[in-house]
Amino acid sequence: MEPAFQHLHTYFLFPFSVDKQAVAQDHHSIWAKLPHWIDGLDEWFAGQPNEIGKCLVDKLGPWVRTPYKRFDIDGPAYQDMVFFHPFVRRVFFDSADCWRNSPDLNPLVHVYEIAVMDQAVFFEAEDGKGRNARVRVTELRLLMFANGIGILAVGVEAENITVAEGLWINEMLRKIYPSSRRQLREGRIPRRLALTIDTAGGPEVLTEEAFEGAAMIGFQPPLARTIQALLYFADYSQLEYEPVLDERMLVYSYTAIDPATVAPEFITSEDYRILLSRLLYVDRAGKGYRYDSTFAAAEMYRQLYRRWAHQGTYYGFTSYSNITCCIGHFDCDEHQLKEGFLVHRMFTTRYFLMAVVTLFYRATLLEFAERTALVSRLLFQDQQVGRITTDNIRLANDLRADFLHFSNYWYFDELANKDEENEHFLMQVREFHIDSMKREIEEEVDKLNQSLHSYYQFRNTESINRLAMLSLILGAGAVVTGFFGMNFQGAFEALFFKPDKPVAIHWLAITFVTLFAALTLTFGFYVVVSNWPDYRESLLPRWWVNRKARATRSLKRG
Repeated sequence: MEPAFQHLHTYFLFPFSVDKQAVAQDHHSIWAKLPHWIDGLDEWFAGQPNEIGKCLVDKLGPWVRTPYKRFDIDGPAYQDMVFFHPFVRRVFFDSADCWRNSPDLNPLVHVYEIAVMDQAVFFEAEDGKGRNARVRVTELRLLMFANGIGILAVGVEAENITVAEGLWINEMLRKIYPSSRRQLREGRIPRRLALTIDTAGGPEVLTEEAFEGAAMIGFQPPLARTIQALLYFADYSQLEYEPVLDERMLVYSYTAIDPATVAPEFITSEDYRILLSRLLYVDRAGKGYRYDSTFAAAEMYRQLYRRWAHQGTYYGFTSYSNITCCIGHFDCDEHQLKEGFLVHRMFTTRYFLMAVVTLFYRATLLEFAERTALVSRLLFQDQQVGRITTDNIRLANDLRADFLHFSNYWYFDELANKDEENEHFLMQVREFHIDSMKREIEEEVDKLNQSLHSYYQFRNTESINRLAMLSLILGAGAVVTGFFGMNFQGAFEALFFKPDKPVAIHWLAITFVTLFAALTLTFGFYVVVSNWPDYRESLLPRWWVNRKARATRSLKRG
């Protein structure tokens, strides 16, 4: 008998980066009056949707902010927060009542939802070889962070399906654009993706994508309309946001194998390990391992968490998947099944939040890598013409400040209170290469800062040298005029100031002093004008400088 899934619950996680400068420019009426970018999100989301998302918003409604509001022991906030350190709760939880009387504690992450539980919304896919799936959408969640990173979570569930169906759902519904035409021909990506809703008159399409005429948008891929419809508030064609990973969403998946379809010894069998490998690497069903068995065994030993393997429960982590797999529903020690299955509850709460945090780290670091490259290019172009502009220096300073904020505010080596949660977190961090990426970007930003510091020192030395030269010339003029202004009398006065008759030396002295003063003032004016960028920032009003800083242009759109 072939194994079957008693329950499949998958979140397809789509991390993206919003170009905050481009959005603030395109929606000036929203952000012109706000001091912080994140404060304008509610109004932005409530605005007129784009054409791709109009039908979806009309039927399902817009994104609505859903912060935690109930903090008693029976509320979801208590259940979600209690396992994390207090400093993590302050940073990664959108908790309304915690900051109502203290605006300075306003959270830098907002959580939004589109209510779908009471509606029959489905995620559909079909490929070019006749294979298809239609699975119920049970949750649509959006997390937006103050640094412009967003994570879209599309939750789907199915019960009592074959393993082949479950694996195909995970593998195909995560695709968001084709990497080649060949993928469509060979059925390695759906030729149709759609979000639909069942109505009294039958199924109705909210949005769909067939990848016909797919083309790049600038440097960005042809993102599926299903994603663009859910991010209806932003214009992808105008590069207001971009995906930060590849053509696949990250798969965060829970599977409970129906114990009636497997033998008792299945827990320790090679067949179970093969199934785990197919789940972990988001492959379709097949005989044996898809990869070399020795290679797969070595990789899985590192990527599978085995604390509860004796009960048949495994957790696995790769750079594109996060899985929880168990054998059926059962009492977990003193956790009674009648109160809800513990493994699934942890999957939807603390482990989901940890998966979001680690994905946020990865998306943010990838965004920093891109910004560092773009800023370095601008500085390189400036150096080619011999002068680094103030705007580009500001961009570099903003990059350094943002990375410092990420390191000091967002980033933690430890999230939770207990060993098991920390072990999960560290395994995901390792698979995402977060530590090495952070170190590399930190070195790049530090080197960029050192380069600018050296440039500043060089410019300051030049300014000081100019000032010294001007001071010397003006000082010489002061000596000359002071000399002639001294109260000498007698022959000196008769020669230079009160000659009895016109003499050449009298007029020569007047001409010399006049020319010296005129040339000194002209030269001083020339030095200031020709080096105006060095003095402009110190002379302009502070409010003007701050306004210029807020109006920093988009790096990606130019």
